[in-house]
Amino acid sequence: MGAVAYGLLVAEGLLARRLVGRPVAEEGPPADGIYGDGPGEPIGLVMLGDSTSVGIGLDDPAETPGVILANGLAAVAERPVRLTVAGMSGAESVHLDGQVDQAIATLPDIAVIFIGANDVTTQTRPAQAVAHLSKAVRRLTGAGAEVVVGTCPDLGTVRPIAQPLRWITRRWCRELAAAQTVAVVEAGGRTVAFADLLGPEFATNPREMFGPDRYHPSARGYQQAAYAVLPSVCTALGLWPEPEPERGARSKSIYLAAALAAEESGTEVTGSDVAGRTAVPQRRRVRFLRRRAAALPDDA
Repeated sequence: MGAVAYGLLVAEGLLARRLVGRPVAEEGPPADGIYGDGPGEPIGLVMLGDSTSVGIGLDDPAETPGVILANGLAAVAERPVRLTVAGMSGAESVHLDGQVDQAIATLPDIAVIFIGANDVTTQTRPAQAVAHLSKAVRRLTGAGAEVVVGTCPDLGTVRPIAQPLRWITRRWCRELAAAQTVAVVEAGGRTVAFADLLGPEFATNPREMFGPDRYHPSARGYQQAAYAVLPSVCTALGLWPEPEPERGARSKSIYLAAALAAEESGTEVTGSDVAGRTAVPQRRRVRFLRRRAAALPDDA
């Protein structure tokens, strides 16, 4: 029975890869530059991670997550934003080290990382993947940058993936997302859960949310991801106040918060002692925030 089940999963995986095929492009549209205007030095924003960080499948740089975040951040801060995209299509967590080298050279104020999907598709052990992610976050915070990580998305929504592989893939993604949350918060960053934020949207509106290869997001899908992260980016930079905890709410253990975040839409997890930058190396109690992503424009 075990051999048959394993053979079925392997066959379904090969079929899904064949149906998805190669991505429509190997690189996203060039998006580095200065966005917004106003007085003062530009805020340094760097995007790291996999294909979702660079906008694979898009033609217009304005539709990429980096540019959407840069424009949104510039509007809130009333200052220009200097965007550098260090992400790479096909990147796994092991590839973050080289991206961090590039990011630190730009002296960023904020780093946003989208990573995890390729760790799942290559069956990288979660402990190995999060070790690389933790190192990346520590290096960035050590260089003076705030860090926001969009955790592993729900690949169970990819249409070519059949059952039972879809269910198994979904569990793998959520387990990795929970492990990422623990590692990132302990390293000094904050996370935003992608799994349940994008999952229902992609499952309900696959034609709108997926691109031509039926694997990468469409422009609307990328926009949804960027809008989910923007509030956390602004809060990390002190442009928005940290939300007051709900009445009677207590800080949660990091492990409980990580498990809940992997299951709930767009939730943010950060250290419970946030008050500007903190030097606490290990946060065992954290803040768990159910954010609501900004609504998409009607003409998006």
